[in-house]
Amino acid sequence: MRVAKGLCFAKGQGTGNDFVILPDPDGRLPLPASLVAQLCDRRFGVGGDGVLRVVRTVAAGAEATGGQDAEWFMDYRNADGSVAEMCGNGVRVFARYLLDYGLASGPELAVATRAGLRRVTEHEDGQLTVDMGAARVTGEGSVDLGGQRLDGLAISVGNPHLACVTDLPLWEIDLSAPRLLTPDSPAGGVNVEILRITGEHEAEMRVHERGSGVTLSCGTGTVAAAVAAAVWAGDWQAGRELPWTVRVPGGTLAVTPSAAASLLTGPAEIVAQGELTADWMAERAIVA
Repeated sequence: MRVAKGLCFAKGQGTGNDFVILPDPDGRLPLPASLVAQLCDRRFGVGGDGVLRVVRTVAAGAEATGGQDAEWFMDYRNADGSVAEMCGNGVRVFARYLLDYGLASGPELAVATRAGLRRVTEHEDGQLTVDMGAARVTGEGSVDLGGQRLDGLAISVGNPHLACVTDLPLWEIDLSAPRLLTPDSPAGGVNVEILRITGEHEAEMRVHERGSGVTLSCGTGTVAAAVAAAVWAGDWQAGRELPWTVRVPGGTLAVTPSAAASLLTGPAEIVAQGELTADWMAERAIVA
C-alpha cells in the first residue's frame, strides 16, 4: 500500500471527546475547512470531534497567538472546519501528546490557545488539570430543543455557552438541533449544555457543540455547567470556589468554577498514530 510521507497523524481522546492530531511544528500545512471536515468524517476520514494542529507558537503567527509565552500553540478546529477559540478536553489531549512524544516535559507546561495561555499540570495517576482561566456569566438566555424551551445562563469560558439547569431526564431532551431564542447567537454559534443536579456538588450533563454537534463530552462545557450549577446552589461568589463533579456520557470530570481561574481535571490519552494514504491525499489535492 502506498502511504503519504511526511503527513502523520495521531488520534486522542478525553472523556470521549476525540480529536485528529496533526503535527505541524513549522506551520507549513494548509488547513482549509474542507480538509478538517474530511479528516473528521467518521466514515470517509479518520473521524473525530475536531482537529488539533500542533504548531510552534512562533510559526502560528502573532494574529492567532498574541505573542503568548509558550512554545506550542493549539490550533483547534471544529469538526465542520470552523475555527474555535478553546477546547477544554482538547487542551488535555494536546498536552498529553506533547508529553508522550517528548515535545514538552512535565509535570507543568503551558499551551498557547486563541483564548489565551492555558497552564496544564500532569498528576501521578496520569490525569491532567488545566487552568481554564476566568469563567463569566454574561447574561440569561433560552433555547428551543426539539420544540421544548429551556432557560439558561449565557456563560463565557473563552468561548460562548448557554447552560440550562433542568429537572427533566437529560436523555429525553432532543439536543440534535438547538435553536437559540435569546440572546442573539454570536458569530459561529454557541455551545448548549443541559444539566441536572444529582447530588451535593454533583451534576450530569449533555452537550451540543457548535461546529461538531452532540458529543460525548465538552471540557469548556463542563466548566459552564459547573458555573450554572454553582449559581443554582448559591455558590457563585468570591471565596466560594467549590469543586463539582460533572458526569458526561464519556466519563467524569472534576471542575472548580471560578470568575478568576477555573480548574478542569480529567483523563486524556493518545489511542493511535498513523499516516494518511497517498491515494486519500491525492484525491483531495493535499500536499504534505
